[in-house]
Amino acid sequence: MASVFVNKKVDLTSDAATTLYTVPSATTAIIKSILVSDDSGSGSSISISITDTNSAVFSIVFQRDIAPDVLAGPVDILTNPLVAESGEIIKVTATNANRLHVILSALEVTPRNVTT
Repeated sequence: MASVFVNKKVDLTSDAATTLYTVPSATTAIIKSILVSDDSGSGSSISISITDTNSAVFSIVFQRDIAPDVLAGPVDILTNPLVAESGEIIKVTATNANRLHVILSALEVTPRNVTT
């Protein structure tokens, strides 16, 4: 098996749902952290969901308050690793535009190619 560490970043410039990460084909992702920080000094809230390959949407967190970084620093949304399967999509939605930054860190695991 091949394993690669990746991170994905997004500046939420709108209050629309934004794709943060899509698990590549033939890959399982072990998501270690989803860090959210407020760079506006005003605070906001965030919703994060995962969409499976059948287009079913599951909430990871709904309208979680994020304090301004000057008060608290970044918030790690996950308390335990999250396993995501090939084709699943992590989306993030801010309550207010131009306030939040999100960083996802994951380990992508792909099957080993065997040649004879």
